[in-house]
Amino acid sequence: MNKKLLIGSRGSELALWQANFVKKELEKKHRGLSVEIKIIKTKGDKILDVALSKIGDKSLFTKELEVELLSKRIDIAVHSLKDLQTQIPEGLKLAAVTKRHDVEDVLIARKKGLTIHTLPENAVVATGSLRRRAQLQHLRPDIKVVDLRGNVPSRIKKFLESDWDAIILARAGVERLGLKKYISSYISKEEILPAVGQGALGIEIHTDNQFAEEILQSIHHQNTFTAVSAERALLRALEGGCQVPIGAFAEVQSNGLYLDAMVGSLDGSITFRKKVRGRKDEPEKLGRSLAKDLLKAGAKDILDEVYNNSRK
Repeated sequence: MNKKLLIGSRGSELALWQANFVKKELEKKHRGLSVEIKIIKTKGDKILDVALSKIGDKSLFTKELEVELLSKRIDIAVHSLKDLQTQIPEGLKLAAVTKRHDVEDVLIARKKGLTIHTLPENAVVATGSLRRRAQLQHLRPDIKVVDLRGNVPSRIKKFLESDWDAIILARAGVERLGLKKYISSYISKEEILPAVGQGALGIEIHTDNQFAEEILQSIHHQNTFTAVSAERALLRALEGGCQVPIGAFAEVQSNGLYLDAMVGSLDGSITFRKKVRGRKDEPEKLGRSLAKDLLKAGAKDILDEVYNNSRK
């Protein structure tokens, strides 16, 4: 095989780690395949001084990559799956999902061993995520949450130069970049549910790129795909993007597919959370069904309020 494949990637250190990971895996599995990486800047990379929830664009970190795919200037786009909107544009498809890294969030604080529960009273914690904010304030209403944007290394740098007590990041990004030494403690999924798709890479292609689709099957992980399909169906039914306080985690087990999800108010005072089990071969059905239950329980009022606030 003497074929070339061009990957489109954002330019951040983590995005390039992800693109290089896919490149190495594909070249390892297909002798003679040459994979190159093209860096593309997205809107989310350019607007760094505004909270994600205020920008209100569900394709913040993906749109420019998708334009390149649609015009066939690249073969595949590698995304953090949590950044990929649940409605894929016509002409494109999610062709493969990699095996998931550990999905938890982590606390980066001034001292090793500090946890959410042992942070000082009225501690200041920075995060750019409404999902983390809602769940953190549910656990610790005394904590003051401030906004934090930027890529993983720059967030850690901002923290080290600040007077904040801690920041919260995704374990996958911190560990993939070799920054594990900064982790004070791991936050369990029981305490803070991760974002939909957290820890997995989603690889998008043009629907008629059969060569890319066939090549990608070698790194596709079916159990992860099944799990994230349930999570993404839930998010789609709740009409959420990465700027809403929704957390979810699905897992394939021997006796079925389990889906745990929450919707929380921004101040943490109200949280709706439920865990269900369904069939492994019907992940989307499980996601839609749990979304309906959460909306019926009262999550609709919370989401309406969040959307109204983000439009102001």
